[in-house]
Amino acid sequence: MTSDTSASVRRTVDPRGPRFGAAITTVVLAVTLVFIDTTAGTVLIAWQTLVFALGSLVGLQAQPYGWVFRRVVRPRLSPPSEMEDAAPPRFAQTVGLIFLAVALVASLAGVTIVATIAIAMALVAAFLNAAFNLCLGCEMYLIGARLRRS
Repeated sequence: MTSDTSASVRRTVDPRGPRFGAAITTVVLAVTLVFIDTTAGTVLIAWQTLVFALGSLVGLQAQPYGWVFRRVVRPRLSPPSEMEDAAPPRFAQTVGLIFLAVALVASLAGVTIVATIAIAMALVAAFLNAAFNLCLGCEMYLIGARLRRS
């Protein structure tokens, strides 16, 4: 397969979609921290873990916040000036999944401090993406890609 062919089959996303998802994630994780030591907090951790799992393992098209963006928000916006490769945001979903899986296990085990730290780290990453368009998971992906080419 030539590089032209492989590039043409790559999935792309409207870059505003992951940022929209990060904004919702920021709110969900902030509320989760408020209710961290309750059943509601554990349910929110489980929900966000599922959201990240769908985005990571199935693809961004299966991520619920992405679905809302595509069906409700994007039709009301002008077309994006450019699309971006879906691989970095999907990797970012994997990083989020790891943090929230740790938080879920810790919460279920009653180790609230570990759950709080894992959620707070994911919250910071989601906030940076939502507020400043700085996707830490995407940057990690790009650094890894550069290292693999070296």
